Amino acid sequence: MTALTDLLAEQSIVLDATATGADDAIAQAGAALIAAGAVDSEYTAAMLERERSVSTYVGEGVAVPHGTLASEAEVQRDALVLLRFADPIDWNGNDVTVVIGLAARGRGHVGLLSQLAAVLLEPERALALREATSTADVHRALSQ
Repeated sequence: MTALTDLLAEQSIVLDATATGADDAIAQAGAALIAAGAVDSEYTAAMLERERSVSTYVGEGVAVPHGTLASEAEVQRDALVLLRFADPIDWNGNDVTVVIGLAARGRGHVGLLSQLAAVLLEPERALALREATSTADVHRALSQ
């Protein structure tokens, strides 16, 4: 199984993001996945579509927006992007400060979501992710 940190390039980590709401944060995550060369431009619409059908809030102030099964053709390679927001975003009634955009081919997203869940089940790792001030902090929180 590929490590989370192997899919998260340093340039795909933004620690000072701002957003007007969940849709804006999802659009920014989609744009970061496009910039990373992981997805085609249509993928962001699929991320927004998924959010309308089921919330991607996973707890601990973290949301993991990703596309639908139908959007697999837009995924060029598995990748993650991480955006951290100083001001919490209202995510269907939950406060979100970390958005992890995810792109994966096939059922690869299931394994990646499982690895992210393992991180978030440890409160100190989740806190480290929310309070990261450097890309090294993010990588450390995801790889412990």
